[in-house]
Formats: sequence, structure tokens, C-alpha cells
Amino acid sequence: MTVGEIVNLRQERKRKARDEKELRAAENRALHGRTKAQKQHDIKRAVVSRQHLDGHRIGQDDETTSR
Repeated sequence: MTVGEIVNLRQERKRKARDEKELRAAENRALHGRTKAQKQHDIKRAVVSRQHLDGHRIGQDDETTSR
């Protein structure tokens, strides 16, 4: 679109709304369009990752620091 181009604002608003709606739809497809096995795999991976990090935690909860 150039500076001298005549633009119908109503059409531009509708185009912008369609583009935003398509973006939200793509995000929802990525989030909700997964199989049960994929969701369970992601949950299990998050749990294993959390356990790994907690196992390497250094802090006041660590029993070895009181020695």
C-alpha cells in the first residue's frame, strides 16, 4: 500500500479481523489439536524434567548441607 493509494477502511478492518482470527485459530490448533498420547507424552516429559531439576537442586532443603 502506497501513500497515495485510496483505501476502504471498512474492508481493511475486516481484513485485519480475518487475519487475527486465523492467527488465533492456528494457535488453538497447535494447542488443542493433539492426540491423547501426545498430551500424555508432554506431561510425562514435564514431570521427568521437573524431577531431574529437583534432583540437582542445591539449597536449604538438601540434607547434605547440614553436615
